[in-house]
Amino acid sequence: MSATANKLSKNEDLKEASNFLRGTILEGLADNSTGAISEADTQLTKFHGIYMQDDRDVRAERRNKKLERAYSFMVRVRVPGGVCSPTQWLAMDKLSDDYANHTLKLTTRQAFQFHGIIKSNLKRSIQAINHALLDTIAACGDVNRNVMCNPNPEQSEVHAEVLKVAQQLSDHLTPKTSAYHEIWLDGEKTISSEPDVEPIYGKTYLPRKFKIVIAVPPSNDVDIFAHDLGLIAIMEGGKLAGFNFTVGGGMGMTHNNKATYPRLGDLLGFVKPEDVIKVVEAIVTTQRDFGDRSDRKHARLKYTIDDRGLDWFRGEVESRCGLKLEQPREFKFERTGDRYGWVEGTNGKFNLTLFVQNGRVRDDRELQMKTALREIAKIHDGDFRLTANQNLVIGAISPENKPAIEKLLAEYKLDTCFDRPGIRLNSMACVALPTCGLALAESERYLPDLVTELENAVEQAGLAHDEIVIRMTGCPNGCARPYLGEIGLVGRSPGKYNLYLGAGFDGSRLNKLYKENVKQEEIAKVVGPIIERYARERKDGERFGDFTIRAGYVKPVKVAKTDWWAAN
Repeated sequence: MSATANKLSKNEDLKEASNFLRGTILEGLADNSTGAISEADTQLTKFHGIYMQDDRDVRAERRNKKLERAYSFMVRVRVPGGVCSPTQWLAMDKLSDDYANHTLKLTTRQAFQFHGIIKSNLKRSIQAINHALLDTIAACGDVNRNVMCNPNPEQSEVHAEVLKVAQQLSDHLTPKTSAYHEIWLDGEKTISSEPDVEPIYGKTYLPRKFKIVIAVPPSNDVDIFAHDLGLIAIMEGGKLAGFNFTVGGGMGMTHNNKATYPRLGDLLGFVKPEDVIKVVEAIVTTQRDFGDRSDRKHARLKYTIDDRGLDWFRGEVESRCGLKLEQPREFKFERTGDRYGWVEGTNGKFNLTLFVQNGRVRDDRELQMKTALREIAKIHDGDFRLTANQNLVIGAISPENKPAIEKLLAEYKLDTCFDRPGIRLNSMACVALPTCGLALAESERYLPDLVTELENAVEQAGLAHDEIVIRMTGCPNGCARPYLGEIGLVGRSPGKYNLYLGAGFDGSRLNKLYKENVKQEEIAKVVGPIIERYARERKDGERFGDFTIRAGYVKPVKVAKTDWWAAN
């Protein structure tokens, strides 16, 4: 479908008229009569990393009292490659207490997320983030978002190389508008007869969001095939030879709309390190020029490729970058989860991966994780690495500093926080209620309780240490990548979920709908017997997702466009 075949979506007119993402944001911030901003500026602030939300738990009460909704803002901080310094961690920790809801949210895209920031504190929050040498621009919106990278604690030298690529891509694809500095950092307005120029994006940016990730086999913790663009690091002779590129992945769909579907990326070709920036820009501009700007539900790169074909797309990219892509090189993924506990890197330093339930760093009656990590950050001489599974790596710990950190871990009981059943260690949920305006059902607040129920089944079946990937979202947009869960749950309405089974443990196969509208209290009763049968009948080395296909619960998804919605 041509980008100009139909009437443009209203977002396209909004971007065109925004004066490079300025809109009337400044005027809205100055309006003290409301805790909200205008609908148009709500769309534009997404490009600045900000979402307006309200507390849905109190909507009805406030409506009955004829009060305005309890508006606040979610602010997302870009962390290219997921790596930050202890000083930056401490700054984010302080910001969460000063302006947000006293928690740090580690996202599925290796970013920090803050909830509950009121309008009058937005500028202060963004300025505090900037002071820590981080930013929020392009953390949301129709642009390339935070570039993800495998934390890779076992191959420190390779991690340094791929992290550098992630940071270079992030810098290259960051919007060039000065609006961000003018609005949030009190920068002077550009005094020129020439307007801002976006050399890559143009005045209307991309048709929809764009996501880039980098994986280092055998780990596929970033879910390489779930994103618009993936780079698979190819090692030859212990050196980084280049990257296999994948294109056309995306998790979002819409209930009952069979024109929408999750899709895994296709292998496009092999690219040498020195050509990465050039090829990535060609891919982004191809999507800029050919993506569907009339229907936002059809605007992601996955639909551009399905509509026009992978061969056409490859030819267009090669024409734009002036290179002939090589054939993809061999690689093998083994799993999508994180490796927990202590790992010694090739550089003689140590890395510790901690389990963080749904990425929410907080203090509660059971565990004072937020305080513990604050104390560790005060003495840590390495880095912190946010993982794509919402967990945290305390990275590059020197041998001299390891005993002091171990002492703090023991004091705050973090030294055993990863000693949990495999199904919990491979669980992931989006935020959903009460703040996400798209949520149809609970997710973050409910999944831990469901996992507790399922833990009984896995323990009785003797599978406590076996890894089973379970993911949940409150709506079908797929923020926690539920369509790559061996058990996937997607909210349909309050207390009801669609249940999906059959994804590949290595992230190479989508799951498929098994049952619709399963009531919250019935999920464990439906899944438990399948787990018990798996324990009895599985073959050596067979993963849960593979078993559900072999046992006939669902059929494998080979071509998403035709197979994913098809009945079993």
